[in-house]
Amino acid sequence: MTRYNAENERIKRQYFDYQKEAMRKSETTIHGIASALQRFEVYTGHKGFGSFTKEQAMGFKKHLAAATAMRDGQLLSKSTVQHTLSAIKEFFVWLSREPGYRNRINIHDADYLNYGEKEARAARARPLKTPPTLEQVRSAILAMPSGTDIERRDRAVFALAILTGMRDSALVSLRMKHIDIDRELVNQDPNLVRTKASKQIFTYFVPVGDDLVAIVKDWVRYLREQRLYGNDDPVFPRTKVGLSATSGFVADGLEPVCWSNAAPVRKLMKEAYARVGLGYFHPHLLRKTLVKVGEQRCRTPEEFKAWSQNIGHESVMTTFRSYGEVSVERQGELIKNMDGKKATITPETIREVFEYLGMAQRPT
Repeated sequence: MTRYNAENERIKRQYFDYQKEAMRKSETTIHGIASALQRFEVYTGHKGFGSFTKEQAMGFKKHLAAATAMRDGQLLSKSTVQHTLSAIKEFFVWLSREPGYRNRINIHDADYLNYGEKEARAARARPLKTPPTLEQVRSAILAMPSGTDIERRDRAVFALAILTGMRDSALVSLRMKHIDIDRELVNQDPNLVRTKASKQIFTYFVPVGDDLVAIVKDWVRYLREQRLYGNDDPVFPRTKVGLSATSGFVADGLEPVCWSNAAPVRKLMKEAYARVGLGYFHPHLLRKTLVKVGEQRCRTPEEFKAWSQNIGHESVMTTFRSYGEVSVERQGELIKNMDGKKATITPETIREVFEYLGMAQRPT
C-alpha cells in the first residue's frame, strides 16, 4: 500500500502555511490538523486529494466511528471524531477553491463529513475534572525538597503557578525581565512568553500564602545575586545533563536555557502530588483552583473582574463559562439549602453584575 503521495504533501504544506500565516493558528492546532489529514490518507490508501467524493466522506465517517486509539485500544472518543471530521471538512472546503482543484472537488461533498447532532452534543460534553483544593496544592509545594538548585527551581515553578495561574507553556518561557518581585507582578510578554493567543497578560501574585511568595522571591534573588542571571535569562532554567563514569547521563545542575516544552512541569507536579499521597492534577487545573478561590473571596463584581483579568481573561464571562461552574457537590448543597427564604440581592447588585459582564440588562 502506498504510504506517501507527493502531490498531497505539497498541497498540505500550502494549507499549513495558510493556517499559520493567514488564520494565525498555533503550532499545536496545526499539528492536530496534520494528524487528522494523516488519518484520512491512511483510510484512502494515500489517494490524491483531488479524488475526494461524498462516498469517501461517508466511508471515512463510518471508519472513524469504529476506529480505536493506539494508546489504549479503546474506541476513539466522540470529541476526537468530531475534531477530526471538522478538520478534514475545513481542509476540503479550502481545497475546493484552490487552482487545480476547483473543477475536481464538489464543495458540497464536504458536507457529508458533518457529525450528527446527537453525536456532536455528546462530543461537547465535558468530563468532570475536579481541581485540587488550595490546601492540597499548598501541602504538595511545602513538602517539596529544596536542598539542590534543581529542587529549589522545581518548588519555585509550582509556587509561581498557583500564585499567578500562568499556563505551563508560559512558565517555561518566562525570562527574568518579566518578573518584578518587588511589585509581585509578572508581565507575560507574548514576544517571548508563550501565552494563549499571543496575548499580553499582566498578572499580580494572588494572596494564597506569604510562604509561597517567599519561595519565588528567594529563587529570583538567588539567580540574580548568586548565579548572576541577566534580564534575558530564564526564570526556570533547564537541567544540565552531564556524563557519569558509571551510570551514563546524569543531572548536573542548571544551565541558562529555557525548557523546550512544558513536560518537565507536568512531571515535577506529578511527583509533588504523589509525595503527599495525592493523585495527579494537570497544571491547567490550578487555574480552576484559583477561580474557586476568587469566588469565595471576591466581594463585588469589580473584584471578580480584576481576579478574572489577572488570569488572562479579557471577559469575565470566559471565567464563568470555562472555569466558574459550580461543582457537583456544591450544586447539591445549594439546591438542598434553598428553603424559600426571600433573596437579598438588590436591583443595584444586579445592575453591577450586568455591567461587569458587559451585558445589557433586560428591562423589567
